Amino acid sequence: MKISLVIPAFNESEGVHQTANAVRNLLAYLRKTNDVEVVFVNDGSKDNTAELLTAEFKDDPKIKVVSHEVNKGLGAAIRTGFQHTTGDIIVTTDFDGTYPLTTIPQMLGRMTVDNVDIITASPYHPNGRVEGVPRYRLLFSFGASLLYRLLVRWNIHTWTALYRAYRRKVVETVNFESNDFLSLTEFLVRAIQSGYTVSEFPTTLHVRTFGTSSIKIARVTMSHIKFQTRLLKEAFFGKPSPQLIKEN
Repeated sequence: MKISLVIPAFNESEGVHQTANAVRNLLAYLRKTNDVEVVFVNDGSKDNTAELLTAEFKDDPKIKVVSHEVNKGLGAAIRTGFQHTTGDIIVTTDFDGTYPLTTIPQMLGRMTVDNVDIITASPYHPNGRVEGVPRYRLLFSFGASLLYRLLVRWNIHTWTALYRAYRRKVVETVNFESNDFLSLTEFLVRAIQSGYTVSEFPTTLHVRTFGTSSIKIARVTMSHIKFQTRLLKEAFFGKPSPQLIKEN
């Protein structure tokens, strides 16, 4: 099986060496039985994140660093990463260690056992946990996930995690428009609406081990409210056709 890892990065120079070591350890394990590539997406970092990543992996032709000239947002970085992958399974994960890379083999195993199209990390699952994350971040993320459970599907507990595994057909057929952190939820919602199957991977969400989060809570909250309103309208009036959206 060919596996692709997509790891967005924005101003992460402080943690490049730590993350590079974690990636090398993961690859040493996964490459025993799989063909694995890694795509780092440097999303317009103002520091030397791209240069440091390139130096760390200069001897591995299956690890590439793709850069945006300016910061375009997490959703845009994910789309760019997808465009540069060739794997049968695509795993997206955080650069900062909030979900340890050591759990990726377990997630991939869960995808095989459950025979689903998407596996998503779920710290809000009854068997998941959260360690050291600020309360205001939890209130935002948990609250948003609860509303999506009501709007879309009750038996999924976490809707906002970047840490997921997708089969290639999902990446190739499901579109999402958001460029910011809403993209994570929008992609999952649209995949479910398209009929793809999802299973949760109960895991632990850790506080960042380095660097500073770039999420803007107020801005992302407004994005979620607008998207939730849109979902309610779609539920009552139906989803507009692509042609109607274009004309409007």
